[in-house]
Amino acid sequence: MPPTLTYPGVYIEELPSGVHTITGVATSIAAFAGWAPRGSATEAVLVESWSDFARQFGGLSSGNYLGYAVNQFFANGGQRAYIIRLVATVTDTPTAAVFAATASGIVSTLTLFASSPGQWGNNLKITVTPSTLDPTRFSVLVQLVSGGQTVTLENFSNLSVTPTDPQYVVNVIDNDSSYITFIDPTISPPPTPAAPALPGATASGNMGTSTVGTDGDVLVPATNGNFELALLSATGKVGINLLDRVDIFNLLCVPAETDPATVKSLQTYCVGKRAFYIIDPPHLATIAGLRASGPAGTGGVSVVGPGAANAAYYFPWVSAPDPLAGNRPVLFPPCGFVAGVYASTDASRGVWKAPAGVDAGLTSEIGLQYVLTDLENGDLNIQAINCLREFKVYGDVVWGARTLAGNDQAGSQWKYVPIRRLALFLESSLYDGTQWVVFEPNDERLWSQIRLNVGAFMQGLFLQGAFQGTTPQQAYFVKCDAENNPQSSIDMGIVNILVGFAPLYPAEFVVIQIQQMAGQLKA
Repeated sequence: MPPTLTYPGVYIEELPSGVHTITGVATSIAAFAGWAPRGSATEAVLVESWSDFARQFGGLSSGNYLGYAVNQFFANGGQRAYIIRLVATVTDTPTAAVFAATASGIVSTLTLFASSPGQWGNNLKITVTPSTLDPTRFSVLVQLVSGGQTVTLENFSNLSVTPTDPQYVVNVIDNDSSYITFIDPTISPPPTPAAPALPGATASGNMGTSTVGTDGDVLVPATNGNFELALLSATGKVGINLLDRVDIFNLLCVPAETDPATVKSLQTYCVGKRAFYIIDPPHLATIAGLRASGPAGTGGVSVVGPGAANAAYYFPWVSAPDPLAGNRPVLFPPCGFVAGVYASTDASRGVWKAPAGVDAGLTSEIGLQYVLTDLENGDLNIQAINCLREFKVYGDVVWGARTLAGNDQAGSQWKYVPIRRLALFLESSLYDGTQWVVFEPNDERLWSQIRLNVGAFMQGLFLQGAFQGTTPQQAYFVKCDAENNPQSSIDMGIVNILVGFAPLYPAEFVVIQIQQMAGQLKA
């Protein structure tokens, strides 16, 4: 509104420009689900390096592939990943994972619990030391005792037992500690801890003295069904549904999960989250078997589901050194390697570039389960099975870029991985970047602002080489006007925005024609 004009002189008024910059979302944030010896099992935890994962989830552990896949993701170019730790619960198996607790009295009258279930909590040592400067204050030291070594994890100082104090011990530990908590995890909803008494002397104790923490059953995909029960839990408090609370993730990996029903459910889940699922073949899958069945899971049953366009299938498994086995070669599912290649390609070329080719080499591997020939590769490729190949010059590379809907007979518009992932990128970016439109007056002024801002975003991508065409008119269009917003839509509170783009198709087949020239005869 214009300012109130009272005195003679010059008035300055700032006018809105109508510019609402749309920023592209991230394209290679991965999500990994699997069993781990420690770490939160009630939230999807973001890790940004292998050391970050090792600190929170215990690193590599024999009997499962989660730690290995995350390590391979970061080694091949990944930068950010959400971790979903799956553990057995009382409702899943008779042998559930148990939280470790200290004996009462280490921190006055309160009992501490490990922040997550598992045997790891038994190795925690808690030391409470009164302050020498203020007798009403004390500190809590958290240490890990393992293999004869003691490592300090956390140290909380200047704590108080007064509930109204900003340094109240219960609030500080429950909110800031990554390893211990006063909240009883066995009671839902947990009771409010009573205020403890002030410790009068230094006290020290180990976790697991009153309740011994156990790992429970190690959950292994596609075996007895317990892994799948934890992964697809309907409660929403564990399993894949923890990703509902994450703002965005782009790549889903469940290492070694080959149960056909579960794989199809995960495809459908990814469709709703605008994410892409990287599928592993069965460990014992063979070239002949896949040639006959197409993309298959356990038992040779097809894994192609309604959400096939949001998934890609990679074969074979990858041989890599296992630090827990003296660095001897062990076969691993390919999803961690491939997800890292996706992230590396996105960073160097863009999401519209196929994560395949001579530049899509695997890192930290020593070979492949099978060395495929061109003819074997061709038999699998036309069935939407992306192959990993070994070449003398380039090493082991990703040599396929089809979605699970990319079978030649399907004729899907989402045949290729880069096209589908570019569309998901556009959808997520425009979804986030047009929230300002909601509740604005729905008229030509709004439509022109939408065309301006969406068009500027698409033009930026065009200049980066994301679309076909040599001119913007050939590459994309943004339509938001009276033609696609009739009065009937306006009356219903709807504004329609149509965005089209011309995708870049990968050069999957290179055909070189050679012709012998006829000899030049003199007349």
